[in-house]
Amino acid sequence: MAVSAAAPPAAEPLPRSIFKKFLVMLCSLLMSLYVFYCLADRCQTLPGPIIAAGAASEEEEGGGGGLLGGSAELPPWQAAAARRKRLLQRLKQRRRRQEAAPGAEVPGGGGGSRAGGSGGGGGTAGTLTLLLGEGSKRLPQAIIIGVKKGGTRALLEFLRVHPDVRAVGAEPHFFDRNYERGLAWYRDLMPRTLEGQITMEKTPSYFVTKEAPARISSMSKGTKLIVVVRDPVTRAISDYTQTLSKKPDIPTFESLTFKNRTTGLIDTSWSAIQIGIYAKHLENWLLYFPIGQILFVSGERLISDPAGELGKVQDFLGLKRIITDKHFYFNKTKGFPCLKKAEGSSKPHCLGKTKGRTHPDIDQEVVQRLRDFYRPFNMKFYQMTGQDFGWD
Repeated sequence: MAVSAAAPPAAEPLPRSIFKKFLVMLCSLLMSLYVFYCLADRCQTLPGPIIAAGAASEEEEGGGGGLLGGSAELPPWQAAAARRKRLLQRLKQRRRRQEAAPGAEVPGGGGGSRAGGSGGGGGTAGTLTLLLGEGSKRLPQAIIIGVKKGGTRALLEFLRVHPDVRAVGAEPHFFDRNYERGLAWYRDLMPRTLEGQITMEKTPSYFVTKEAPARISSMSKGTKLIVVVRDPVTRAISDYTQTLSKKPDIPTFESLTFKNRTTGLIDTSWSAIQIGIYAKHLENWLLYFPIGQILFVSGERLISDPAGELGKVQDFLGLKRIITDKHFYFNKTKGFPCLKKAEGSSKPHCLGKTKGRTHPDIDQEVVQRLRDFYRPFNMKFYQMTGQDFGWD
C-alpha cells in the first residue's frame, strides 16, 4: 500500500493587530503625502466638498466665515488641507496685486521688514504662519498711554498698516481697571507675533492713572510709551461733546468748567479739565521712565501731516519707514486724513462716525479763561518734553 506524502504545514495568518497597524501607518503616510502635495500647490483636482468649501470661503471674505473658516462637514484632515490651499491662493493673489502696482503696500503682504533685516512677517511665509495660528503671544513692547480725545485711535489705525506692528483693537484697560486679572490674562489678549514684530496696545486713560506708571514699569522697564497730546482747551470741548452725545441732559460746558463763574475759579476736579494738565501727569511718569522712552505725538500734526508724525513714531519704535504719504488722503467732509488701504483690506478706510463730531458753540469768554488757565501748565510741558506744540 502506497504511503502518501505528508502535506506541507499551512502558513500562519498575519496577526490581526499587526495588519491593523500596517493599514493605519499606510493611511497616515498617504494622507501626509496628499497634504504636502496640496501645500506645494500641485493639486489640480480636489474632491467636491473641498472645492465647495474653497468657493464658499471666497464669497465669505470680508463678512462671513473669514479666511480660516472651513466646512463643518469635512473630516479634520481634509478641512486643514483646504484651509491651507485657500490661504496660499489668497496670498498669491495679494502678491500679484502688489507686483502689478510697484511701490504699493499690500496690508499683511510683503510690505518690507524692520530695520536690520529681521523680516518680521512682512512676506508671504510670515503672513501664512500668523494665519495658521503660529507665532506667539507676547506682552506689549510699546503702549499708547494717552490722552483721551487726543487722536489715539487714529494713530493706532495708521500704525496697524505696518506689517511689523501687531496691535489689540479694543482697549484692554489692564493697568487701570483689570490689573487684578494678572499678566497671563493680559498676554492672552495680545495678537500672535513673529520674531521681529512689535506687539502694541492703546488705552488713553493710562496717562492719568496714578498707578499705571509703576505697574507698567513692573511688567517691563523697557516698555516704549507713546502719548498723543492736543490743545487742552480743544481736547476738553471734544471730551464734553462725546459725553453730550451719550447724555444729552448734562449741564452746559460753561457751568461745568467753573466752581464759581463769578470768581472765575476753574473746577480742576472735572475730568475734562483735569486731563489737559499734561505737565502734572507727566511728572508721575518720569518717576519710573526716562523722558527719552516716551514719544509725544502732536494731535494737530497727526491731522495736518499724518505721514510726518508716523515717520517719527516708526523711528521711535525702530521700524522701517513704510507708512508714508501714499497711504493717506484727506477727507474734507470729516476734516481729517483717512487711509487709502486699511489693515487687511484693499478699500479706503476712515475712522467711525463717532470721530469728528461737530463741537457745540462755547462762550468765547469761557474759552479765553481756559486758555489763560492752561498757559503756565503748557509752558512747563513744553520745557519737560523739549517741544513747543504751539497751543499758545
